[in-house]
Amino acid sequence: MTGAALRGATAVVLRRGDDDPPVTIPRAPAREAAERELSDPAYHENDPSLLQRALNRFWEWVDGLFTAASGATPGGALGLFVVIVAVLAIAAALWWRLGTPHRAPTSSPALFDDRPRTAAEHRAAAEAHAAQGHWNQAVQERMRAMVRSLEERALLDPRPGRTADEAAAEAAVPMPTHATELRAAAQSFDAITYGARTATESTYDRLTTLDKALTTTKPTLPHTPQGAPN
Repeated sequence: MTGAALRGATAVVLRRGDDDPPVTIPRAPAREAAERELSDPAYHENDPSLLQRALNRFWEWVDGLFTAASGATPGGALGLFVVIVAVLAIAAALWWRLGTPHRAPTSSPALFDDRPRTAAEHRAAAEAHAAQGHWNQAVQERMRAMVRSLEERALLDPRPGRTADEAAAEAAVPMPTHATELRAAAQSFDAITYGARTATESTYDRLTTLDKALTTTKPTLPHTPQGAPN
């Protein structure tokens, strides 16, 4: 007997046998007896679990969503499939062209760590990394060598916490002819150090060429003609 039937019945008549008179049970006790009977776990052994019911609801929702989308798309289900394939193809092309996106740092960390080294030491470390094909570390050490060399020549004030971009901008003042190369070197340093990019041998060669050029270039100092010796 269903719940609606239980609620609508005034009484339940039970037949005990052919010769016995029927037994009439009032509506409320009959409903309670039926509910107790239906609450027996034996009636629910094959019921789906809570997780299964949730998954069934979810897949019903997905099916309804795709049914609605296919109805609104020209060509029906086939048209929707073509649109999905096109979107996936565009996403794959962008991924291949741009690579994995990386969050740009809000501020560039310092160029040097807490252990000061000379320009010669940084250059030796750069060459050692380059010999092993570790181009990221080689580029980092060569950039540090360039900045430390300018500090040792008193063209830059030694300043803890200086970033590669700041060093390039400050070094461009006494070395204006190398301003573009200095800026590109700082960008390469930031890209491989904080942007998860990979350096190559050509990247290292460009920084090595710039490092050697800076050591032989006569700086432009304040209140002195361009090209005056340091």
